[in-house]
Amino acid sequence: MPRYYFDLRDRNGTATDEEGMDLRDLEAAQNEAARSLGGMARDAVASTNGNGTEHMEIAVRDGEGPVMVVRFSFEISARKKS
Repeated sequence: MPRYYFDLRDRNGTATDEEGMDLRDLEAAQNEAARSLGGMARDAVASTNGNGTEHMEIAVRDGEGPVMVVRFSFEISARKKS
């Protein structure tokens, strides 16, 4: 079973995955990256001050090098403050 590594990039910088995860194939790695981005987006929305744009990505690699990048971005434009 191949081992995939998921390097996280957002406004705070890059977190390099040193452990990796054994997954059955590239499709499973893509699904894991998408789930992780969903969690990152949820955390970013919860910690935002009401306005701004967020960009985040997960660079997936295996033992031979890069295999894909999964990106997500969103913008919040608050009309009123609570």
